Amino acid sequence: MRALTYHGSHDVRVDNVPDPIIQEPDDIILRVTATAICGSDLHLYRGKIPQVKHGDVFGHEFMGVVEEVGPAVTAVSRGDRVIVPFVIACGSCFFCEMNLHAACETTNPGRGAILNKKQIPSGAALFGYSHLYGGLPGGQAELVRVPKANTGPFRIPDALNDEQVLFLTDILPTGYQAVINASVGRGSRVAIYGAGPVGLMAAACARMLGAEQIFMVDQHAYRLAYAQRTYGVIPINFDEIDDPAEAIIEQTPGHRGVDAAIDAVGFEAKGSTTETILTALKLEASSGVALRQCIAAVRRGGTVSVPGVYAGFIHGFLFGDAFDKGLTFKMGQTHVHPLLPDLLEHIQKGDLNPEIIISHRLNLSDAAEGYRLFDKAEDDCRKVILRP
Repeated sequence: MRALTYHGSHDVRVDNVPDPIIQEPDDIILRVTATAICGSDLHLYRGKIPQVKHGDVFGHEFMGVVEEVGPAVTAVSRGDRVIVPFVIACGSCFFCEMNLHAACETTNPGRGAILNKKQIPSGAALFGYSHLYGGLPGGQAELVRVPKANTGPFRIPDALNDEQVLFLTDILPTGYQAVINASVGRGSRVAIYGAGPVGLMAAACARMLGAEQIFMVDQHAYRLAYAQRTYGVIPINFDEIDDPAEAIIEQTPGHRGVDAAIDAVGFEAKGSTTETILTALKLEASSGVALRQCIAAVRRGGTVSVPGVYAGFIHGFLFGDAFDKGLTFKMGQTHVHPLLPDLLEHIQKGDLNPEIIISHRLNLSDAAEGYRLFDKAEDDCRKVILRP
């Protein structure tokens, strides 16, 4: 089969690789009908995530038709059309029983990105996201093996096309969890740092839930213009404004700040010269600029929600500011599975139209060009989907 494989930093290629096979009784083989390039895939593409190996197959946003089922699979059948959550969860461990599927303690034999060696076991395995997270081949391919198929795959009504539901695999529930974690509701004021796909989904969900003011901070004017036009955000370009948090605070009642701030950027935020040097010297693992901005922009007693990926340590966390303001922090990988029924209903009712952010539709054969466009933010690229 054809699959998108890693050959080094900024070097991905569509190669012929062996077809996947059933390895465990509760596996299925899925024939992929649509897949996407995620913003977090760019961390892999840029060589920023450790334990990515030559030949690894990327992709954790994918859907398709069940081609083959293992003998223990009862939840889906051959021919079913499903989306597959990017988090691989068993459904029955201590954490899954609490609907904390991203913390599943059975699917990842490694320890994830955690540095504290006392923390065992790790969280859940992820599709196509390095050997830190299980080393499982991803879905930017013609076929993919899906383990734990009695828990993960989620059937999709025939009335909805692939593009309408594809983002249920990751970015839509990730944006939704981010706004739920931020307690966004009717009348809320929220700042979203990052106008990439997750930031846009967070804006869509915040608007759906009745937010009164949505500020969006990014460096790409075309992304901000799209978010303003589509979701009614107040755009702030941090290449043009020295201190976005100050600009946000000035536009809130009493100059108190927003009720919540969402960091949809993560560890590759464009940081200061000092942070760039520290990262190059491997004295810092992540840029903390977006997180510092969130802490600054939010009002006392507010919430900072972090769906953006972080790994390792950062300096300048401003923990004293967070303490003084009495902030709440919520963060982590998305617990996709329990969010799917509600989100599907919102799509069916027309409350959410996640497919409208798609800017590029390519054949899997052109995946490398899709990565390049997304990485360089060329041709007003917002979101790339691939068809095998």
